[in-house]
Amino acid sequence: MPGPLHGIKVVDLTTVIAGPYATQTLGDMGAEILKVEPPGGDIMRAPGPARSPGMGAAFLNCNRNKRSITLDVKREQDLARLRELIAEADIFVHNMRMGAARRSGLDPETLLARHPRLIYCAIVGFGQDGPYRDRPAYDDVIQAAAGWAALAERAGEVPRYAPTVVADKTTALFAVGAINAALYHREVSGEGQAIEVPMFEAMVSFLAIEHLGGRSFAPPLGPSGYSRALSPHRRPYRTADGFIAVMPYTGAHWRAFFRAAGRDDWADEPALGEAAAHAAMIDILYERLADCLTARRTVEWVAMLEEADVPCSTINSFENLLDHPHLKATGFFETVEHPSEGRLVGTKPPVRFSKTPCSIDKQAPGRDPANI
Repeated sequence: MPGPLHGIKVVDLTTVIAGPYATQTLGDMGAEILKVEPPGGDIMRAPGPARSPGMGAAFLNCNRNKRSITLDVKREQDLARLRELIAEADIFVHNMRMGAARRSGLDPETLLARHPRLIYCAIVGFGQDGPYRDRPAYDDVIQAAAGWAALAERAGEVPRYAPTVVADKTTALFAVGAINAALYHREVSGEGQAIEVPMFEAMVSFLAIEHLGGRSFAPPLGPSGYSRALSPHRRPYRTADGFIAVMPYTGAHWRAFFRAAGRDDWADEPALGEAAAHAAMIDILYERLADCLTARRTVEWVAMLEEADVPCSTINSFENLLDHPHLKATGFFETVEHPSEGRLVGTKPPVRFSKTPCSIDKQAPGRDPANI
């Protein structure tokens, strides 16, 4: 059975991670994705381990379910071909700066005037009604600009980036949600529209949910930041033979943990009976947690805490995850045959639809895309 976006055609003029991850997700949902690459190919073809040039792991992992065409949009003949492809599409996604889009006649005003049912999605660095609209933006820049890197300093470390391209991937998911909403609007109204997905505003919004904190009120009730997340004691905890993640969240969790650890005195703390009271002493609770966990081996704690229904986990690497019992049971990692790269290991789409399932119908396009 085809996916929920079966029959939807997407022209994908994006590179790196944010745009390609967004369009791959649409492809997993059944949309037909045509990736438009410059003569040298998407810049993300180069990084990472590869069996052959231009087929790096990161490119393979965010460009499945796509066909590809090579066009040099600086040449009028190729630009005309791109416009023809857009005319046949339901969705056009790009991550050019808007000045370049306008110079090429690929701005929303021009394209929507010609194709009023088109869903036009621009993934940009900064909102186009602000003074930073023309600035270049990549993941590290947005992590710093949006406040992510500074959060580590609030937790007692030096500013640092997350060890993943979190801004790119978060922005991609904002784009997927917006595109699907615009498709629904078109279904009921017949109208296409332009969507702007700015990385900076997307990440500030993402972080503000918990970290706007006391600045959520006017006048402020306190500083920004979510104290539990910023506690220097919130981390994987050392056990007698390694590390473990333990997340007592409710008062019941904390009492169950302390009783399992043999600390009935801490389990009987009156503050654990009220959410606001135990939130106020979160640093003390995390210190106690760390003190207790060094007494036993990781495997012993996991068994005890699962029995007590306290959320916990071992600290998994990707090497662990490839053999994880839950992921093996669900068949989450698949070994597939790529037409040019041989056997590859990848993940299934994580979202499940009961009536219109996601699927992987084709692997990432080769490094010499055929013109169509």
